[in-house]
Amino acid sequence: MTTKERLYLFDTTLRDGAQTAGIEFSLEDKISITALLEQLGVDYIEGGYPGANPVDTEFFNQKRTTRATFTAFGMTKRTGRSVGNDPGVQALLNSKADATCFVAKTSDAQVRVALEITLEENLANLSETVAASVAAGKETMIDCEHFFDGFKANPDYALSCVKAALDAGARWIILCDTNGGTMPSEIRDIVTVVSAVVPGSKLGIHAHNDTGQAIANSLAAVEAGVRQVQGTLNGIGERCGNANLTTIIPTLVLKPVFADRFETGIDATRLERLTGISRAFDDRLNRAPDRQSPYVGASAFATKAGIHASAMAKDFSSYEHVPPESVGNERAILVSQQAGKSNLLSALSRYGITLDKDDPRLTTLLSTVKDRESRGYSYDGADASFVLLARRILGTLPHFFTVTSYRASVEQRTSEHGDADMLTEAVVKLRIGDELLMSVAEGNGPVNALDLALRKDLGKYSDRIGDMELVDFKVRILDGGTGAVTRVLVESRDGSGERWYTIGVSPNIIDASFEALYESITYKLLKTEAAQATTV
Repeated sequence: MTTKERLYLFDTTLRDGAQTAGIEFSLEDKISITALLEQLGVDYIEGGYPGANPVDTEFFNQKRTTRATFTAFGMTKRTGRSVGNDPGVQALLNSKADATCFVAKTSDAQVRVALEITLEENLANLSETVAASVAAGKETMIDCEHFFDGFKANPDYALSCVKAALDAGARWIILCDTNGGTMPSEIRDIVTVVSAVVPGSKLGIHAHNDTGQAIANSLAAVEAGVRQVQGTLNGIGERCGNANLTTIIPTLVLKPVFADRFETGIDATRLERLTGISRAFDDRLNRAPDRQSPYVGASAFATKAGIHASAMAKDFSSYEHVPPESVGNERAILVSQQAGKSNLLSALSRYGITLDKDDPRLTTLLSTVKDRESRGYSYDGADASFVLLARRILGTLPHFFTVTSYRASVEQRTSEHGDADMLTEAVVKLRIGDELLMSVAEGNGPVNALDLALRKDLGKYSDRIGDMELVDFKVRILDGGTGAVTRVLVESRDGSGERWYTIGVSPNIIDASFEALYESITYKLLKTEAAQATTV
């Protein structure tokens, strides 16, 4: 039996993806998205540029991955400074990253015009930086910026940069289509030439999507010899985006032309999480998922009634290139009820809930989920709310407390000096057994005040939520206008380090927020139950 070659998947969502217009990752965003990437099973997670900004510096103050190689990005040393005296290089070498990825100019024109140094100085900077990183015990990579444009203009110099990185000890040399204008046939031809100089086992591809061909260019590079593929979740990135790993991964894993030759670190179980991870990521970005995205979009396996639906009723493969369940998606035709149940059973099993496929409660749960999604709920990015909904319908959710009423008020007061002060107050009344409790709290806005009031006194449960805190709060308007339906996503964590997400939907933003807060506390109490049945 022929041994398959290993392909390595490098995710740069948190670094190159952060160049997307309108996207700014907070520290909590980066921690949350890293967890999604770990679930997916990529080999490398490039977390950012330590030293470039406070968020990235703090992110690299500790190791953030458990499975993937934690990678820091930076620039090769500057001319006129030693490696030891270059703060940018030292920030990477002193970070908690397992690997470093340094960007280096490999186009002679870029070296002369952008860096304003000689070609020889650029080679020296590259070599010395790689050597220092290797000596520091880091797995070292070089992003060859503008490589394909540089190769077409001056192939000898572009190749000299590649050779310099290899001779200095780089583990990976990444060929970058920085402007995104190279054609797949050009990628294939140039990679073939480079592969005669550097083994494909040390080559990677980093493609941009300016001609809509980043995925095609990445796959062409793999066919020509590279063994590392870089990209981002859902293809985010500067200008038109980066190569979309959400599409590349299932293509490599499921399509025989690649699957018969190569293996990745993503098995069938991890691949089934792809759709959920893609949509959860969009929730983190506070944007609607692309319905027509390959593999993971809501329309990726949707067929309207008519001749296509009739053919699919006889043979699903008539209009499906892969089974939707293989990527965690589902077909959207009337015969999709069984596929929906299959996905639901898989999701339940991830949270320790086992159920027979013929259990009538499963049909009720599926119907409820679809009804709530039609009203604006999205459970791909709200795992805790999904668990609570499932256990509520299955009859296994303990009743902890009932909120009988709540109120939030915002008052603006003007001081004698004419300054405007805002006072926000919340009152929450709840019942625990036969005990009635009322809490009042002031906060930084109505949601914060309600959060503080709700957690201020939970009676006998108070000590069980002491280590819980709200980490992030995102609001999304689902329809236009001030009277539109609002979706709120709340991220919480506790002393164990676990993070969970809850959702609320309402035309009233305060009501939606309170629903998400209530569910977050309920999930925390569920977690702390001494004994929870894992089989229903």
